[in-house]
Order: sequence, then C-alpha cells, then structure tokens
Amino acid sequence: MFGGMSNLWKKSFQEAFEGKVSFSDSEDLRRKLASDHTEDLVFMPGLVVEPANTQEVQEVLIWSNANGIPVTPAGAMTGLSGGALPVEGGISLSTRRLNRIICIDERNHQVVVEPGVIVQELQEAVQACGLFYAVDPASRGTCTIGGNLAENSGGPRAVKYGVTKDWVLNLEVVLMDGTVIQTGANTLKNSTGYNLTALMVGSEGTLGVITRATLKLLPWPRHTALMLVPFGDAEAACRAVSEIFQQGNQPSALEFMERSAIELAAEFVGIAPPAMDASTQAHLLIEVDGFEPSALMPQLERIYPAVNACGAGEPLLAEDEAAKNQLWRLRRVVGEAVKAASTYKEEDTVVPRGTLPELLEAVKAVGASHGFESICYGHAGDGNLHVNILKRGVSEEVWEKELPVAIRAIFEKVVALGGTISGEHGIGWVQRPYMDLAFGPAELRLQQAIKDQFDPKGLLNPGKIWPVEVSKI
Repeated sequence: MFGGMSNLWKKSFQEAFEGKVSFSDSEDLRRKLASDHTEDLVFMPGLVVEPANTQEVQEVLIWSNANGIPVTPAGAMTGLSGGALPVEGGISLSTRRLNRIICIDERNHQVVVEPGVIVQELQEAVQACGLFYAVDPASRGTCTIGGNLAENSGGPRAVKYGVTKDWVLNLEVVLMDGTVIQTGANTLKNSTGYNLTALMVGSEGTLGVITRATLKLLPWPRHTALMLVPFGDAEAACRAVSEIFQQGNQPSALEFMERSAIELAAEFVGIAPPAMDASTQAHLLIEVDGFEPSALMPQLERIYPAVNACGAGEPLLAEDEAAKNQLWRLRRVVGEAVKAASTYKEEDTVVPRGTLPELLEAVKAVGASHGFESICYGHAGDGNLHVNILKRGVSEEVWEKELPVAIRAIFEKVVALGGTISGEHGIGWVQRPYMDLAFGPAELRLQQAIKDQFDPKGLLNPGKIWPVEVSKI
C-alpha cells in the first residue's frame, strides 16, 4: 500500500520534530526494530521514533496522519506473529522510553504503568508491596506490558489467573488522529457503555497506541510447589489434563512438554535433562500455590490420583527453589531451543482442553502425511498447544510447497474441535492467510469496519490481521 512512498517525508519529519522528540534513522537502530522472534522476517522502518510521554505520541500521530506516513507501535520485539514488524516501512514508534511504573495503589490493589515497563520488573515491584501481577509469559524478563496488551498475552499461570485482558481496568490510548481517550474506569465493575478496554487489548496496535494502563492486582501467594510428571504416552498426558480439573483441582500452572521438547531445552541451556526412563514420551509440569506452605502438599496429593489414573509414572517433586527454578527454566526456553535446532514454524493452537488428545493426534498425523517432524509443548491447562514444525531433513522445495497445506490442515482440525488459530501470540503478519478459518465474511467485514472507524486511512500498523481487503469479501 505504501511501497512507493518517497523518503522525502523523513526530511519533513526531522524539520518538524528536531529537538522535540527523540528519533533516529541509523541503520543499527532501525534493524533492531526490523525483526522480532517470528522466524527470520526483516522489514526495515524508515525512522525509529521514541516518544517520552503521551503528548509526544499525540504529536507524532497527528503529523503522520496528516502526511500519510504509516506508524507501527513497537515494544521489546519478542513477538511470535510479526505483530510489531513495520511491513510497510514508515515509522516504528518505540515505547522504550515510556517505561515508568506511575503508581502502585496498595489500598485499591491497582498499578498504573506505561507500556514500556518490562513484565518481570512490574511483578517484582508489586511483590515488594505484597501484591501479585500474575500474567507470566515465557519472555517475561524481556517482554513489555505494551506488547502483552497488544497481543492479549497469557503464559503458564493463565490457567488459574487468566490472561492479560483479565487484569486490565482502564487504558489511556492515543488514536491515529491524535485524540486521547480513556477506555474504561479504575473500578472493578463497569457496565457503562461499550467495553473499549476489551476491544483495545489484543488489537495488536491496529486501533491506537496505548500510553498508560491501570492494572488490577491480587495479594501475592508467596508459596509454590512444583512437580514434573512423566507419561509413557503423550496423548495420555493430554487426557490427564482434563481429568485433573474434573476431579476438582485448580493448579496455578499446568504445562505439557513432549520428551523431545524437554531434551532440546536441556541441551540448549547446557544441563542434564530430568531423569526419565526410555518409555517416557511426555511430561506435565504442575504447579500449585498458596499463602501458607502447609496448603501446598495437600493440593498435589489431590492431583496425583488424576494423573495416576491416566498412566503417569513416578513424579519428580522440586525440593527447593533452585530445583523449581531449573524446571521452569527448561519450560521457558523450549521455544528458543527449537529455534536453535532447526528452521521451524510455530503455530499457537488452542482448543477446549478436553479435546487436547485429539488435537495432538491430528498434529502428528498431519506431520506424518507431509513428512514433517513436530515438537509440541504449551499451556495444557488452557488447551493451548504450541506446535513447532521443524524443517530439518526436508528439502526447500517441499518446505515451501507443503508447509502452508499442513498448517491449514492443522487449523481446520483445531476449528473442528471448537478451537481457534491463536491462543496468545496473535495474528500479526504471519497468520493472516488462515483468518477465513476462524471467521466468516460477516465477522471479517465487521472487524474491518471497526478498524476503519478508528483509523480511516489505514496508517496504524498496516498489513496486519486481515489477509485481503475484507470489504471485498
């Protein structure tokens, strides 16, 4: 859409903002915002702009809107769907300098933050006050609140505490024409008008630029227990997930890892994998939490009969914090380990958790029919299975020709099982070809109409979510 755009606009921007807003056209900085963790995609922006407050964001968007220059909001670039890639060039609007924790309201269990705050830093800041922000992506040490808001991120503890949307009370958002809006109220209940907060969370930066968020907090459950449960059959491990909940249990995390996933992760970080016999094909990593240490073991004891009924082996209990940290480290680096092992394509499937066994069976069948190896892991308690399709041993010709067919076949099964094509990574740039599986023409047209209302010129994060001009459907 903007491919023929002249670079003369950069000179105009410089004249308008020199000494007023931080910006750069250095190749090094532009290259940092040209890629994220999605495969090996590279899209260079023309400029990187780093506003320091809401007013500067306003001024940049007003200028860009008037001059027809696309703007792509950018955080820490840890995304897995290409959501922050500047695919049409223009401006990468970095939130790096919007990185303040404005206020921790202990009385009302709320925190006000800017989008550039790193998730782990927020967690540690509120924990120092005895409070808890539970959204916990694998990249929590580097990803930012703004990116989590854009993609409606989840993580291991979503099974008990929910995803990003469940923690947001109110947002300050700058629209493409420079208008600043508040989407909600700093209250736990709100039935006043349309839920603009929910609309913004997960909109991938296509509707507005979030400059401030009011998030709710809970008292911090300081104590956790963690066990790693082996299974001789991966589908049996998936069946155990539903059984755990049917028996009335509520773990704080419930993760699935195939044997190959945990072995790759151990090799990647340079440690020995947990002891397992030759028959082990998968593990469930199960965490419980509480306010007193005495509350933990009874929870694990109630969970064990459910996994035992599905053929679990002897569980490994993490005896201390070091052991817990090592197990969580293995889980958190699986994605990086797979990427280091082979060219790959990751799909973020999600189904009702009772149908996980059928999904895993379908993934393996599709892989076998197309000659692909897959490594699966994910947030089993949510029905969220990350499917990593590996290229190793596959020719370039077969990879290019067969991969889209295999992915579509997997997604067709996902939808048939009552699921959808992204649980927490978003659609972004790479999942657009499959949106027709998730929505019919009427739903796609309605979403495009919402986009047009917020951003009539299509300048804000263009090229994302929709595979074609939906208005033509």
